[in-house]
Amino acid sequence: MTIAEVRAEEDGLLRPPVRGVSPVLEVPFADNGDLDVPGFRRVVRYVLGTGVGSVMFPGFASEFHKLGEWERELLTGILLEETAARPDVSAIIAVQDHATRLAVRRAVDAVAGGADLINLLPPHFLAPSRRSIVAHVRAVLAAVAPTPVVLQYAPAETGTSLDGATLSEIAREHPNLALVKVESSPPGALIEELAAADPPLPAVEGYAGVQLPDAFRRGAVGTQPGCSFTEVYVELWRRFSEDDEAGGMELYRRLLPYISYWMLDTELIVAAEKLISVRRGLFASAHCREPGHRLDAEEIRMVDRFLADFADLLPSLA
Repeated sequence: MTIAEVRAEEDGLLRPPVRGVSPVLEVPFADNGDLDVPGFRRVVRYVLGTGVGSVMFPGFASEFHKLGEWERELLTGILLEETAARPDVSAIIAVQDHATRLAVRRAVDAVAGGADLINLLPPHFLAPSRRSIVAHVRAVLAAVAPTPVVLQYAPAETGTSLDGATLSEIAREHPNLALVKVESSPPGALIEELAAADPPLPAVEGYAGVQLPDAFRRGAVGTQPGCSFTEVYVELWRRFSEDDEAGGMELYRRLLPYISYWMLDTELIVAAEKLISVRRGLFASAHCREPGHRLDAEEIRMVDRFLADFADLLPSLA
């Protein structure tokens, strides 16, 4: 149990609704860019089969910004259909709409459709004021209460800046602000600040786990990476949560050269993870919709080295 979970239990609060590894689902496409619906269903079933307690869709790793509205609705429905009969797994449905009215509507519809949690990415186009961002967050929280909400804090991708004091103030007025996904770099200081706040506000770490050991030590209750090699993150989290510091750091050192390079650019890690999934036999095409990153010959060799290095944890899915 991490610092935030201990403090929450000491204060008589419920344990965080997301713990451990909570992958963001990728979206497979055919070579011509068409949606690969059977492939997405295989992605969902593969991830649920790794023993995780929750999954999130759609996120940056899902190329949410390249999905049509009907595609997004179709895939969300598939995910909720797969998780409906799984009380052991929470479906986190993401809301990224810039207009508050649309964000509220999407969040309410997702809850009505069976979402267990909402992941809210605050508006960021054209640099909205902090006051308007906070009002947007409050509106969504109020609309879906008491459904838990994860607030996604990704300053590198969005430029949005919210400090710990602001987040704590929102949480005091909206108890369904259940977690913050901290994707600042480094994330540790904010994670620790939130864990020590009144009330304690748990955090999950993102950014492919590049700062996972520090985030865990500072109280993160989970990590939210991509999904193509979920087994590696499950094992990594298991080692740290079972106080196997040496084992956790050994596995982390093996992983870091890969994720630190791939996370230099969001489109790069999306492309790398898709090729990993193809190599593992999860779906047929590593296509990313344009504009995107095209892996060069050395980056493709890097993916193959990764699969060789982690063959002990990553069986074929064909």
